[in-house]
Amino acid sequence: MVTRVLIGDIPVDVVLKDIRNIHLSVYPPAGRVRISAPSGMNIETIRLYAISRLGWIKKQQRKLRGQERETPREYLNRESHYLWGKRYLLKIVEREVPSAVDVQHSSIHLYIRPDASQEKKQSVLDAWYRKQLKAAIPDLIALWENRVGVRVNEFGIKKMKTKWGTCNPDARRIWVNLELAKKPKECLEYIVVHEMVHLLEHHHNERFMALMDDMLPKWRSLRDDLNRLPVKHEEWEY
Repeated sequence: MVTRVLIGDIPVDVVLKDIRNIHLSVYPPAGRVRISAPSGMNIETIRLYAISRLGWIKKQQRKLRGQERETPREYLNRESHYLWGKRYLLKIVEREVPSAVDVQHSSIHLYIRPDASQEKKQSVLDAWYRKQLKAAIPDLIALWENRVGVRVNEFGIKKMKTKWGTCNPDARRIWVNLELAKKPKECLEYIVVHEMVHLLEHHHNERFMALMDDMLPKWRSLRDDLNRLPVKHEEWEY
């Protein structure tokens, strides 16, 4: 059940869940705000928490509303698509054989059946992007495990609407956003290191910042680069 409260002129959706800690999220593209809180927490306590974070909420909203967005993809010839931060033009090659994707010079060739729907084209390209990440991530994990001092038992790739990455410290598992295959490889490395450091420190506190400064001194610059890049055109849901 969602309860809506007003913090000034900002509506905040509150969801009580079986969790230990309170979580605040600001969602693209318009900056909608949601708080997930432990089921026993009262609304007034949650309201005071939201007020204490009002400056951060407004900052995130300004950033999201000003961020450049990609135009919706239609999967047509000469449409722009990206791999590792480089722009390619899509070339649709219709043929009666199993679907495939490859890169030739400045083009991404999508081999697809003539009657393929837009959803099918997207599915084939998504699978190809997933394959690129699956090939790149193991080497990054191997490179950083000794530096960070943690072992990653498993990694996964999934579409995430509000995060570039996430992790499960207990399972020693990290997840990265499928969209990272379209961003420069340094951005992927930053997210992998970020999630690996979270296996040592769960919160974005001073210890986490100090660990990141020690492991990857330019992480703030990489974070800013990633956040400046155009993001996928869609309405992000809760």
